[in-house]
Amino acid sequence: MKTPTLSLLNLLLGLALLMGRVKPDPDPLQDYCIADTRTPQPFFLNGAPCIDPNQAKSSHFTTTALSKPGNTKTNPFGFNVTVTNTANLPGVNTLGLTLARVDIAGNGLVPPHSHPRASEVTICLKGVLLVGFSDTSNRLFTQQLKPGESFVFPKGLIHFLFNLDSVGPAVALSGLSSQNPGTQVTSLATFTTKPPIPDEIMKKAFQIEASDVARIRKNLGG
Repeated sequence: MKTPTLSLLNLLLGLALLMGRVKPDPDPLQDYCIADTRTPQPFFLNGAPCIDPNQAKSSHFTTTALSKPGNTKTNPFGFNVTVTNTANLPGVNTLGLTLARVDIAGNGLVPPHSHPRASEVTICLKGVLLVGFSDTSNRLFTQQLKPGESFVFPKGLIHFLFNLDSVGPAVALSGLSSQNPGTQVTSLATFTTKPPIPDEIMKKAFQIEASDVARIRKNLGG
């Protein structure tokens, strides 16, 4: 008869082995699965269905989506992110990756945010960036990036990118290890929820007054 301690150890071992086999995105079962974005789907899929492989063309594997600068004036932070997806790059479907062009205005900021389903590697193409992330022990890792230099953000950890030039724009290219990495901007995820998180919780969590909660919500559009 197994003791409770032994059973618990077996359970923990089994869980560890299971977690070790988990991957951000499932491996493809064929050479490629070009996304069929035209046919309406009557049910939800974890990804997009494939077109007939015999209809595959080189154009399905290329895109110009990242070739043009994004509009950095659409938000108060001064940044724009243009990403590849199954709409502008159908051949990326099931490959477990996303590319993103990041345009940051002078003194602009990609505010602290996280990607729950992906790690990220960023290379600076233009300008000088201050980038960084904090780990689960609240330890901060930062680095200045010049053109050609790269930095890695571990999966799920809060990170940021800041343009150190107060006038000139900066440009970066990021690769993420998921077809759908997801993005949560920390400030927006707490101050602009619908319905709002109760003020009493926000006051205690951030050690601020009700007037501060209202002001921050207003500034962020919540």
